[in-house]
Amino acid sequence: MQWEQLLSLRKQGVTNKRLRIEENETRLGFEVDYDRVIFSSAFRSLQDKTQVIPLSKTSFVHTRLTHSLEVSVVGRSLGRTVGKAILDKHPALHKVHGYTFNDFGAIVAAASLAHDIGNPPFGHSGEKAIGDYFLHGNGQRFKKDLTDKEYQDLITFEGNANGFKILTESKNGVEGGLRLTYATLGAFTKYPKESLPEKPTNHIADKKYGVFQSDTTFFIEVADELGLTKRGAEGDLSYNRHPLAFLVEAADDICYTVIDFEDGINLGLIEEEFALEYLIKLVKNTIDTKKYRSLTIVSDRLAYLRSLAIGVLIQEATQIFIDNEVAILDGSFTQSLLEKSSYKAQIDDIIKISVEKVYQSTEVIEKEVAGYKILDTLLDTFTSALENYHDNKGLRHYDHLILSQFDASIKEPQTVYQYLMACCAYVSGLTDGNALQIFQKINGNL
Repeated sequence: MQWEQLLSLRKQGVTNKRLRIEENETRLGFEVDYDRVIFSSAFRSLQDKTQVIPLSKTSFVHTRLTHSLEVSVVGRSLGRTVGKAILDKHPALHKVHGYTFNDFGAIVAAASLAHDIGNPPFGHSGEKAIGDYFLHGNGQRFKKDLTDKEYQDLITFEGNANGFKILTESKNGVEGGLRLTYATLGAFTKYPKESLPEKPTNHIADKKYGVFQSDTTFFIEVADELGLTKRGAEGDLSYNRHPLAFLVEAADDICYTVIDFEDGINLGLIEEEFALEYLIKLVKNTIDTKKYRSLTIVSDRLAYLRSLAIGVLIQEATQIFIDNEVAILDGSFTQSLLEKSSYKAQIDDIIKISVEKVYQSTEVIEKEVAGYKILDTLLDTFTSALENYHDNKGLRHYDHLILSQFDASIKEPQTVYQYLMACCAYVSGLTDGNALQIFQKINGNL
């Protein structure tokens, strides 16, 4: 893969080549990407979507929105630092083509800002609830009407693939969704493959998938423009990652490692003194002991250690990327950046505590159970109404009422796969609170 191609400014629907050297410096294409994400309704909905605690009433607990903003800040730092090193190594990128290190930062920041935009209500349990409905619930009835790959999209519903759909899908007369640059779309796509075959290798790009069957044609266009190299068996849609996707992943990994841990402390799920010891192990080489001891309030100590920890991991991820640039470009780098970190043991210890004390806490589990029931009910109600409408099975007045919540395009002729994906897109676009309200109304509670 070549950096000049990977930094493509092309956007959906535009055929002429956009040159970086001709860009308006006051309104760069990569910076426009960030603006378009942050002003989108899909991004705004993240303010009421779970990061750690579903339906939390505690103001200082992170939502998907605050998490995404923080990831974008970390991503910008990673991108700028890596960008400076790349331009030093490949000076023609700046001298001939006009790229700056800020371009790298802008691409990674925009992709990082959007990285959770496709997540359904109730966090990762929401993805599992949608998949379980089609694999084990009443949604099994649709299997006979779908190809293997279409059915796999549903039973392993993936927020990353749904995010790509949101960012690129033409809707309500708006062509190309948010019309982001192909460079940002490439950096956004951590898993540049379709849903089958499932996890064919241990390569990090095969961990999940990032493209629904409905979006493969456009994704191939993006991949070809960026010069992403193909991988996998003949006939499978599978590519090597855009190099900057590694930085988006690292920004996310850094934030959820440190900040979810911090949320656990603030919620009282992790003992403060115990937790501070683990953070100190992570920053022992950079901590100013005198300054730390001068902080008498635990929350101040926590904030200081969090800031140090994020800085340490940014520096670590940056160096790993630079050291492995050649392998990343040729697709032979098979791990996430932090998997190769010298701090991996400390990171693993922190994540282990977060899993035991936070993600598996009674409060989280109880609300995830409720979320399963809520999403199962919504999916059953919506798919039944759509099935009755498209298959002429006798449309009830109740079905008309349910369909009124969807965009009018839902009544256009569609395949089973298309209307099921439209249903999943609607449900995944709901906030935690919206989903709960609709569930209560369906059950007759006004």
